[in-house]
Amino acid sequence: MTQIIESLSEISDRYEALFVDLWGCVHNGITPFPGAVSALQAYRATGGKVVLVTNSPRARDRVEKQLAQIGVPADCWDAIATSGDSARAAMFRGVVGEKVYFIGQDGDRKIFDPIRIVENPVNVTPVPLEEAEGIVCAGPFDPTADPDVMRPDFLYAKQKGLKLLCANPDIVVDRGDHREWCAGALARLYSEMGGESLYFGKPHPPIYDLALRRLTALGKVVDSETILAIGDGILTDIAGAMGEDIDSLFISGGLSAAETKTSHQPDETILRDYLEREKSSPTYTIGHLR
Repeated sequence: MTQIIESLSEISDRYEALFVDLWGCVHNGITPFPGAVSALQAYRATGGKVVLVTNSPRARDRVEKQLAQIGVPADCWDAIATSGDSARAAMFRGVVGEKVYFIGQDGDRKIFDPIRIVENPVNVTPVPLEEAEGIVCAGPFDPTADPDVMRPDFLYAKQKGLKLLCANPDIVVDRGDHREWCAGALARLYSEMGGESLYFGKPHPPIYDLALRRLTALGKVVDSETILAIGDGILTDIAGAMGEDIDSLFISGGLSAAETKTSHQPDETILRDYLEREKSSPTYTIGHLR
């Protein structure tokens, strides 16, 4: 069963690298968490490497700019691996065709910007649904709207046999005090309706392969047992770590704060009941990264 810890420093000397989720762990979409920033800075000061592993549908350079804009200091991380980069690579390899129906907000259209890591990329073009060979989903058109608004489009797409590429497997995210739907909610709905959804972020293997490549590029080649994954998503961060057979630190005060009765720390009995219901076994648990 999970071990509840008070601070990252209690266990950090066991690991050479951290795979750290962003939203809910390092920031809330608006402002950074000072305790998390300090913990990562202290870890890096000992020689450890920090790879930010995020289900953001954006490219890593755009995530880097976003971090700077909200005040996350650059000295608390070493590299970034995004679901968006992993999904873009697959998209430009043609996994959902060349003519695609795009679902997302205007700012997410940068997913179609050229990518250098794919040799001989296909020419991907956004088109109306009626002309599409596949779907690229970076998120809802309106993140506050019920995902069910997409049912008519999804019924038509399923009948055409279109595959949906999901650039962010997260179901929801908390922006400050407000909860918003993510691309994963739409991909889940499409699958429930009988469509085929393709995933490239946590908990699926492609993003971990990308994170390992980012780590290797830092000159750090480590065994899986010396990597610790940190995140607040039971179905993404912790499930992904379990699938990759790496240790994990569950941040119970993020998405599952209500379910685990977390303020400073979770209620131990309620936490254990919650993890049993979710069939999840994080190596460690802490209320907030610090």
